[in-house]
Amino acid sequence: MVVYAGQGDPRRSIELLWRGPVTEPRPGPKPGLSVDAIVDAGIAVADEQGMAFSMRAVGERLGRTAMALYTYVPGKNELVDLMYDRTMAELPTSYALEDGWRPAVTQWASDMWECYCRHPWVLQVSQARPVLGPHEFAVTEALAAILMSTGLPGRELRGIVGAINYFVRGAAQTIAEARAAGGATGEADEEWWYARSAVLLEIEPDLAKKFPMLHVLENDREPIDPSLPYLENDALENFRNGLRVLLDGIEGAVAKP
Repeated sequence: MVVYAGQGDPRRSIELLWRGPVTEPRPGPKPGLSVDAIVDAGIAVADEQGMAFSMRAVGERLGRTAMALYTYVPGKNELVDLMYDRTMAELPTSYALEDGWRPAVTQWASDMWECYCRHPWVLQVSQARPVLGPHEFAVTEALAAILMSTGLPGRELRGIVGAINYFVRGAAQTIAEARAAGGATGEADEEWWYARSAVLLEIEPDLAKKFPMLHVLENDREPIDPSLPYLENDALENFRNGLRVLLDGIEGAVAKP
């Protein structure tokens, strides 16, 4: 399920995303709801139910009807934008550079990876149309600030920022899909692999001879965390090794005359 950001009213959406800090409440009865409370409830519901959540479910989380939410947030489209940007607020806005840019980028990527794993529904918000919220900007600004210290020109850095973003998002997507597969199909990973691998080897016993390079790749490895399922270990290994190679490439670009 792919969701495109920015489908609500442009002015209302941007005003909600960029609204200033909450002012001190005035004397008198407190308002029953707030935009922030609705956004927090929406995130909690999406973490449990995924992007197919309804405004009714968010209202129930707050002990209200869906209609009560529309005074604060026009609809689900605007709420998704706000929820996405709020999750980005969980990430640091700056990173120390005392040890150089490479550890800082590694930490940025790890923080981003963990955010995606906490909120896998965020991965369903397409990058084709950005949310254009302040925290979304701040996340990219933090990465750009790290990479600016390499001395590479802006045109080259633009592509590097995009490559790192795409890499981290793609790696996290595998984790999210692996964790959701059992519930969506009713079949645990172990059952799926054992059932199909047994049949595959029965029908094609010479599989290792036909694909010797793949056989080497699959056997010359140790799980990073034996407590994790196969695909999660695979995704974690790909994330760490892939990020290392990507950063090696950036170092090579920095070292060019």
